[in-house]
Amino acid sequence: MSQRARLTALFGVLAAVVAVVIVLAVAVRPAAVNAAPSGEIAVTAGMDDCGDGWGSGGTAPGGTAAFDVDNTTVGGIEVYLQALDTHKVYLDLESIGAGAHAHARVTLGSGRYRFVCLPADADPVRGPTVAVGPAPRGSALTPGIVPVTRTDLIPAAQAYGAWVASRLPALRQQAAAVAADAEEGDLAAARRDWLTAHTTYETLGAAYDAFGEIGDEIDGLPGHGLTGFHAVEAPLFTAGSASAAVGPAQQLVADIDQLIAAFPSAQIDPGDMGLRAHEIVEDALRDVLAGAADAGSGTELATIDANLSGAAQALAPLDGILASRYPGLAATQQSIAATQKLVEGFRGADGTWTRLSALTTAQREHVDAALSETAELLAPVAAICDPRRDP
Repeated sequence: MSQRARLTALFGVLAAVVAVVIVLAVAVRPAAVNAAPSGEIAVTAGMDDCGDGWGSGGTAPGGTAAFDVDNTTVGGIEVYLQALDTHKVYLDLESIGAGAHAHARVTLGSGRYRFVCLPADADPVRGPTVAVGPAPRGSALTPGIVPVTRTDLIPAAQAYGAWVASRLPALRQQAAAVAADAEEGDLAAARRDWLTAHTTYETLGAAYDAFGEIGDEIDGLPGHGLTGFHAVEAPLFTAGSASAAVGPAQQLVADIDQLIAAFPSAQIDPGDMGLRAHEIVEDALRDVLAGAADAGSGTELATIDANLSGAAQALAPLDGILASRYPGLAATQQSIAATQKLVEGFRGADGTWTRLSALTTAQREHVDAALSETAELLAPVAAICDPRRDP
């Protein structure tokens, strides 16, 4: 079996793992029906009747149960199925409208469980406790996770924001070096220093939304017009002219100065922290590996290397949250490191990088497959860290 085929098979397994994890986080779409289909357990979700209908005499058999959850309130509601002893959530039914029903299946083992109803503008309502018996042998139990709240994510966002702020002065110094090189007409130095500055910026991917419009000016994709780094890149690497890069380099420094001035009042949304590492790798696959992020330097692999560093930095503040919630965390970290090692194999001893266009088909597929594996492993992070209310 080829390397590509082996990795493709691996992705199938990973996709199944991701599906099992994400079942806890995905919204179950409500349906406007009036009665539970045959075989479903009709459960009410209201202010005075949360969880009514499940558990005869406070007990229920273990194994797979299908629920028809009926919102009996006059507003929208979210419903959890929670284990009392571990506080893990096994179902998260989002946005059930007034009078609507949501259908879901779950496979439970021995334990004490309850439904928790979370009206939009009121405190949680906790239903009666149901003692569930053992599941039939061989049952694939639904995994549960302890919900991550917005409050849990605030320290991670603050830590990441502090790290980004610490990198901006170095970025400014590196960009200023490019401008000075261009003014002196030193093409080789300008190219070298441009790559240093650009890869520094490419490690900051989880903060791009906080950068706002100035971020697009600094590093927008070349296809949208040359600005920032790419406006400097084009004359340096395609025209071979240091003097033509003077103006764009000076503008780049000015844009970074504007970013440094604005960033202290910017906010990295805690609710987005779980998304960012996955998005960074996805962007590397969609834009950089496709060649859409190059304006002539041929340094796409250097950009991907920096993106992987950025993904690791975005993931690091979430370690404390994920350690007890995501069994694949160590594998994810190892995948980032292994993919980065693969990509760095295309950097020469003199610091120059192989152009993306110079890779063989097999090499390019290998990089594509490794990045895809990393993206697959990062997908559950976004689902697990989707902020939820504390039940």
